[in-house]
Amino acid sequence: MKLRYQSLSANDLEQVSLLDSQIIGQPRRSFFEKRLQIATATPEAFVTCAARAGEELKGYAFGRVQNGDFGSSATVAALDVFGVAPASQGQGIGRGLLAGIEERMVKKNILRLRTEIDWTNHAMQRFFAAAGFFLAPIQIIARDTTELKEDVAEMVTPAMDSRWQVHGPGGNDYDRLARDRVQTRSLRQTDLDTVIRLDRHLSGQDRRAYYQQKFAEMLQESGIRISLTAEKKDLLAGFIMARLDYGEFGQPVQTAVIDTLGVDPAAQSSGVGRALLSQLLINLARLQVEKIQTQISWRQISLHKFMCDCGFVPAQRLILEKRLIPQ
Repeated sequence: MKLRYQSLSANDLEQVSLLDSQIIGQPRRSFFEKRLQIATATPEAFVTCAARAGEELKGYAFGRVQNGDFGSSATVAALDVFGVAPASQGQGIGRGLLAGIEERMVKKNILRLRTEIDWTNHAMQRFFAAAGFFLAPIQIIARDTTELKEDVAEMVTPAMDSRWQVHGPGGNDYDRLARDRVQTRSLRQTDLDTVIRLDRHLSGQDRRAYYQQKFAEMLQESGIRISLTAEKKDLLAGFIMARLDYGEFGQPVQTAVIDTLGVDPAAQSSGVGRALLSQLLINLARLQVEKIQTQISWRQISLHKFMCDCGFVPAQRLILEKRLIPQ
């Protein structure tokens, strides 16, 4: 039977969940229910494709649209969930799904496609290499969620996108824990306008659409609110936006991903960035999330040093990228 490649819809929940459980060996229905709800409600946030033989689902793919994540100014689609029915593998369905994702991306004028793989998965390396992907100049760094050691000073002047600014030691009171000197709390929907204003001050851009999308993801998709804000004198001094990864990119364990970090310039040298990261690690450990990661460009030297001083190390994973040709 000839295959049809179409976008996914909320009606595909049962088939996607069943097929996914056959592939990874455990059910993730709630994850796909939330993912399809978000994709349906905000089609600009995802690019999806399904392979069908009649009414039977043979494969699925999700590309999460990123426009400002990890301090980047480029718009990309991250192919983070991708599966083909075990009995149908080796029949070109994976290539068809990839072509379907790319076709939909070009229509939205999104011309960069990225994915993430384990560096030991040679079969996936060959698959994506044959499809035109190359190694991106980006590194994944990760650490466990044990408490942050407070004997490491924060970096003073990050040579990076200002949305990721974190700053140096806070003077005579630095012997206290950063999270004790700075009040942190969960990010709330009512923080949206304040976060947008702070980001506009840092980046010089109005990125309301980006943050509206991120708030939808952070507050709705995961179902667990792990993103934080920091306050000084009852004013928002910084924020860290993170989400729980429920097996995206084929990872076997639940992982927290830091997408965005911002600190008010007026709160520099007061430990805000360290306080946010420290409290996030504690919260994740309580949720029994064992791993946290983020992405960093090779050019972000100061941030790289800060994160490494905070216990992050290179992950055994590769980021691959493909540039698409506009029609």
